[in-house]
Amino acid sequence: MSESCPLCQSMATSLLHKGGNASGNRDFLRCDSCDLVFVPRDQLLTPQQQKDRYLEHNNDVNDPDYRKFLGRLYDELKPHLLTGAKGLDYGSGPGPALVAMMREDGFDVDMFDIFFHNDEAVLKKTYDFITCTETAEHFTDPASEFQRLFDMIREPAWLGIMTGMLADWSQFPDWYYHHDTTHVNFFSKKTMSWISEKYQYTAIFPADNVVLFRKG
Repeated sequence: MSESCPLCQSMATSLLHKGGNASGNRDFLRCDSCDLVFVPRDQLLTPQQQKDRYLEHNNDVNDPDYRKFLGRLYDELKPHLLTGAKGLDYGSGPGPALVAMMREDGFDVDMFDIFFHNDEAVLKKTYDFITCTETAEHFTDPASEFQRLFDMIREPAWLGIMTGMLADWSQFPDWYYHHDTTHVNFFSKKTMSWISEKYQYTAIFPADNVVLFRKG
């Protein structure tokens, strides 16, 4: 089985793992070029199935545990942001808690979510920083999505990504992260470093499952 990588378009891909019932009986391919692991595009859920799955999540804006979870990224990014910086939360979900947290700290923040806040006007703006928490793993077209994100950032700029990352793909079969059938891309630090080199950013890994892309 082989399919071009949806991130770098390389054909140097091969089967890493064949998932069982817990993973939705999906296949997981690994790219030798950028190290992305991905689900073949013909095995993706429909948009409606994805939305229904997201609505099962308990993303209460005021839930302290959810805010603490989002803080894994925000606590690392916030010290780098200047007062009055303009930001975008990309993939804010049905409960935009991170947007609320950043606005409470005085930042001017827009939000976008293809299912819950589909305001394409915000995608025509540029920003001092962008956050993308637990969203990149859902991208059906990661190459286009990352291009869009970097196109919206001013320089100097920060892009903060939080997503599950493994240090060793041999651990993939036992990893809970692929049990969610809306998760279709799986990243490593090598993948994130590939992205940083493509867009000429510096990749910083300040915490588990967090990467900050910096330029300028």
